[in-house]
Amino acid sequence: MYQDNLVNLDKENLPRLALTVGDPAGIGTEVILKALADPEISKKYDVTVIGNRDLVAQTYHNLNLTENLPPLANPDRLSIIDVQLNEEIKREIIPGIGNAASGAASFAYMEYAIAKTLAGNFDGIVTGPIAKSAWKAAGYNYPGQTELLAEKSGVNRFGMLFVARSPHTNWILRAILATTHIPLSQVADTLTPQLLTQKLDLLVECLEKDFGIKKARIAIAGLNPHSGEQGQLGREEQDWLIPWLEQERQNRPQLQLDGPIPPDTMWVKPGQAWYGNSHIQNPADGYLALYHDQGLIPVKLMAFDRAVNTTIGLPFVRTSPDHGTAFDIAGKGIADATSMKAAIHLAAELVNQRLAVNTVRLRQETR
Repeated sequence: MYQDNLVNLDKENLPRLALTVGDPAGIGTEVILKALADPEISKKYDVTVIGNRDLVAQTYHNLNLTENLPPLANPDRLSIIDVQLNEEIKREIIPGIGNAASGAASFAYMEYAIAKTLAGNFDGIVTGPIAKSAWKAAGYNYPGQTELLAEKSGVNRFGMLFVARSPHTNWILRAILATTHIPLSQVADTLTPQLLTQKLDLLVECLEKDFGIKKARIAIAGLNPHSGEQGQLGREEQDWLIPWLEQERQNRPQLQLDGPIPPDTMWVKPGQAWYGNSHIQNPADGYLALYHDQGLIPVKLMAFDRAVNTTIGLPFVRTSPDHGTAFDIAGKGIADATSMKAAIHLAAELVNQRLAVNTVRLRQETR
């Protein structure tokens, strides 16, 4: 089913990254070609594109007909693993239209990348954007790529961490979500002390393993307006969130756990740290939001074109640009590759950090 068609490059000892195209009807291929045209990426990392060579070449040809187009990487000079698709499926892939064919293609790219990474061929995966509706149309009922990655990796402890580096101050924002793709009406019932402990564990492990932060300061959001205002605006904080947090403080004396912070004020300090307010003191190393929009509205407000989604808890690094397929602009040459570049850079940084930690551990074990 798969045909390797790789360009031999002298990239020994560089981070080995699999870069999936995502939905071939979306902007994934365009932002990849723009990102790989950047020498800061092409010369620093060993990147292999997972997709269809002829579809990538077709996108490259079509985009080159666009005026005022930024530089694109030539597919003939890229390492590409050609995931073979049924010819009928390929004919049904139309730029700007997500359907069962494009969903089947993006799912096949992901399956291949995961299998090869678990086999040790790659150190990490950078995933292009997919359309959940297209996956469903193709018969794959997953909430998203995160859940597929976890299932194929055999893990049940995983989380979505969003990372962005401020262009104004160089400060790094890190925000994890306790719940992700569920209706708002289910959030309160889904949240439990056990779930929050699991997400906090993941965040603490990630901060230490991937960012070298051992004594972290972590801000934890409340659920209700004003964090419930002592039970007047909701009982969750009083009934279990505050007792849970007090117990976690006792269990983790090396950490500073702030909260539960009213959701409307928790993001003030990160905003000041992001934009360079000179009066900001001690922004947190990580932020724990309790549901999707509570975390992602502020993250996207500050860092829409720079935020990176990274799945923590996997046996390998996975990052993804924090944007969708953008079918409405697919093929027009106007897609912004900033987030894709950030996802590639972050994946490489995390791989290098893990390799360094493993090297230190091996040295200690052999003494």
